[in-house]
Amino acid sequence: MTGPGTGTGPGPGPERPEERIDRLERSFGPLEEPGNPLGQDALLAADARGEVPPGAEHVLDEQHFNAEFVPAPLGGRLDRLDVLGRVLRPVFRRDASLGFGYGLNCFFSAVPVWTAGRAEQRHRAARLLLGGDRIAVARHEVAHGNDFVRDEFAAAPDGAGGFLLSGRKSVIANAARAAGLVVFARTSDAPGGLSHSVLLLDRRELPAGRLRHLGRHTTTGMRSAEFGGLEAVDCPVPGEALIGGAGDGYELSLRSSLVIRGLIPSIVLSGADTALRTVAGFAARGRADGRSPLDGRHVRSVLTGAFLDQLLSDCLALVATRALHVLPRSMSAYAAAAAYVAPKLVAESMDALSAVLGEGTFAEDGRYGMFRKHLRDLPVTSLGHAGSAGRQVSILPQLPFFARHSWFSDPAPPPALFRLHGPLPPLDLSSPALLGGSDPLAATLVEGAAGEPADSPLHAPLTALTGELRELRLEFAAIEPGDRAALVSSYSFGLADRYALLLTAAACLGVWRGQLHGSGAGDDGDGGGGRDGDGGG
Repeated sequence: MTGPGTGTGPGPGPERPEERIDRLERSFGPLEEPGNPLGQDALLAADARGEVPPGAEHVLDEQHFNAEFVPAPLGGRLDRLDVLGRVLRPVFRRDASLGFGYGLNCFFSAVPVWTAGRAEQRHRAARLLLGGDRIAVARHEVAHGNDFVRDEFAAAPDGAGGFLLSGRKSVIANAARAAGLVVFARTSDAPGGLSHSVLLLDRRELPAGRLRHLGRHTTTGMRSAEFGGLEAVDCPVPGEALIGGAGDGYELSLRSSLVIRGLIPSIVLSGADTALRTVAGFAARGRADGRSPLDGRHVRSVLTGAFLDQLLSDCLALVATRALHVLPRSMSAYAAAAAYVAPKLVAESMDALSAVLGEGTFAEDGRYGMFRKHLRDLPVTSLGHAGSAGRQVSILPQLPFFARHSWFSDPAPPPALFRLHGPLPPLDLSSPALLGGSDPLAATLVEGAAGEPADSPLHAPLTALTGELRELRLEFAAIEPGDRAALVSSYSFGLADRYALLLTAAACLGVWRGQLHGSGAGDDGDGGGGRDGDGGG
């Protein structure tokens, strides 16, 4: 069997992303086919047992799926974030537990290593993943976090250049299965952002009995994913396990979030796609009287709205992932907005679809069981480390700066931001800025409104959207620099919601115009595309 680095078969080589996606779909087989051992009946039965079908993991093993999460220079396939988002979809539209537990959580765990690890650490993490092992992450507790991930580890100096790791985390994805661990540990009691550091551990090299498994944690959503706890008792850790520098934990967590958030729309969109297909199938079924639910205007409206919400989320997914390549110094707000808006859109459409499906919403198996499963899984897949509030908090501090220096003055982004395919600058996970220095995506609305004839159907909505942006500029320009109280008010959070929706509109406008004018053509080769400021759209 060919491996991830051979350039043939399942390897990266000349194989296009579409070919990898098609191969995954063929290997899993039709989701709705009753006799398919990896179809919906098998997935629902395994989910009820809290298990992932072994055959499903075997498919991913055969495809060397972990190679998708390893940067290409280290022997993997990861060279574009937008491609990663697309490759994940065949897995997540079947089972979020499989997609998250098998590999995506490994990517989340490894991002700090790819971002700030030394060469030896990056190669070690790559060997683990390419060898079929898993890496888990034990994150630190944050004030804006969610109760699902609270408690933490602490690492004290051992007097010989290393650390003694103590503490516990009750909920860690793949806690029992992971050979590698990325641990965010408290290394200082001082207040501020320098209290935590990050360690890369190989559990097979730790002394026996110093790292104890606390058992599995049951969840309502993603029931087949393994969430467990770990407890360390004076566990010796070598000094070379430190990723980056001492006290870099908070910054590395933020930088990792920039990368991870861009993938959230693709993840939630995948399950929503299956849910919509399920309800559409129900609505199309004929009744004894010859009519069907589709005869009702409300049902048609709900299905259409759910489909439009998926298109909106798809545009966000494209822009948020390509921005890491094209606009690394501006993508912070875009990734946070995408991870904030897409789950909300999908959740609202799922609620509306539930009303159409009626009592079928409660089915645990059979024809409509997949809807119930994805309805359960959605809150877990979209939660992330800090949840929606953390994404709003990431956006808010940037808006007064944008109001004073960016809105109505920045040029529009390069066309490459909106292309479905086409070349991109090389992937550099260390390049994104924590705070954006400009807002070219919002300029898409301004440029669009200015260039639209008065008799165009788009003139009125674009004028209204730029009017919203103008109102936001007045609101945020009035906030004095350093006025944290104003930024954390409920009123400001509402303004951040409006801004996130404006970015959604800008993403949709850019993607639509990009395809309309033919700029979506091209292949998925390397290079080109242009970075920040390399050209207007």
